[in-house]
Amino acid sequence: MGAQKKGKVAEDAMELARNPLQAILLADSFTTKFRPITLERPKVLLPLVNVPMIDYTLAWLESAGVEEVFIFCCAHSRQVMDYLESSEWHKQPNFTVTTIESHNSISAGDALRLIYERNVIHGDFVLVSGDTVSNMSLTQAVKEHKERRKKDNNAVMTMVIKKSKPSPVIHQSRLGTDELFMAIDPDTKQLLCYEERGEHPRGAISIDNALLADNPSISLHNDKQDCYIDICSQEVLSLFTDNFDYQHLRRHFVKGLLVDDIMGYKIFTHEILSSYAARIDNYRSYDTISKDIIQRWTYPFVPDVKFSANCTTKLEREGMYKAPETQQSRSANIGPFTVIGKGTRIGDDSRITHSVIGEGCTIGSNVSIVGSYIWNNVTIEDGCELRHAIVCDGVIIKEGATLEPGVVLSLKVISTNSPCYFIIFSLMWGSTFQSM
Repeated sequence: MGAQKKGKVAEDAMELARNPLQAILLADSFTTKFRPITLERPKVLLPLVNVPMIDYTLAWLESAGVEEVFIFCCAHSRQVMDYLESSEWHKQPNFTVTTIESHNSISAGDALRLIYERNVIHGDFVLVSGDTVSNMSLTQAVKEHKERRKKDNNAVMTMVIKKSKPSPVIHQSRLGTDELFMAIDPDTKQLLCYEERGEHPRGAISIDNALLADNPSISLHNDKQDCYIDICSQEVLSLFTDNFDYQHLRRHFVKGLLVDDIMGYKIFTHEILSSYAARIDNYRSYDTISKDIIQRWTYPFVPDVKFSANCTTKLEREGMYKAPETQQSRSANIGPFTVIGKGTRIGDDSRITHSVIGEGCTIGSNVSIVGSYIWNNVTIEDGCELRHAIVCDGVIIKEGATLEPGVVLSLKVISTNSPCYFIIFSLMWGSTFQSM
């Protein structure tokens, strides 16, 4: 028995040596949900608690044992490539980062077809987008995927899921995504059905009778969250190449395989229970995940731990983080769950709580900031009030201005205390309208 165990360990080690774990990171979400900001800057370089989103994804992949990452760049590709070339990621031992650029791809399907043509993936790989924050271990998910593959070559994908926290009022999870309905075989963990509530305007989702007849046991869930972390076999890339109708990873590819009875390909799930994994898909999830980082659910990827080129901050009382070289008036009040970036100055009698302040900001006197995200080099003059707003790099907010909940000021906007042409998002960080 001991000899068999040693032989199995040696076999697994040889397989790992032949095929180091690779990952494909999509640095383009192929959506417009973060406009107008992403008209000028790629989403993966937007700051998330003062660190570019892509750094969280890369730091997690490195910590999880991935040795080679291929980063697909499309929109603003030059900015992404320049950032990576000047970052520390090219200097990490046993961790290779390679960019693949395209100016013609308009979907995730196009990206995966191009990567297939490059012939750079040599085994099972992790598929993830550059706006993903996680601290989960990949070991068990990859092991389960490989064991299934040995028994069944049609097991081409393992999808990471977790329990969601839905709201009974708005029928949305706290990440602002549509309610997700999944049917899963409780014994094998095979995914049998995947439907988003938003695709069914009347709210009713029907299940094919054949699905019930062919599967003696089915678990139905509307309390699961798709983490958008997938363990894939090489066949996934070839399937995208064989079918040009596959553009979207979930709406086309996953649902396409689930209804294809001819080829027989299968998708399985791996549920994480205590680890963290979430994708920044919209403004609501940006807000939620920022709070999770500040409240340390994503440890070790938190403000006071150095995990990339981030400037580490000092954790003080009540979840307040302060970076070096900050200047704060004695009469200023910094509340709980707040991050203050390097070189920021805060004036007399200003109050900041449950917010993130970037680097090099100047905040005047009698300023009130609640639940907001202030990026780098922002100037907020005396007497301003900001509530649940996002203020991008280089913005100047003139004296006495008020930002109502849901306001997003894009890069280098100059605001006044009179009516302005702000892009305003609803309180639920949803659709846009113009404030005149």
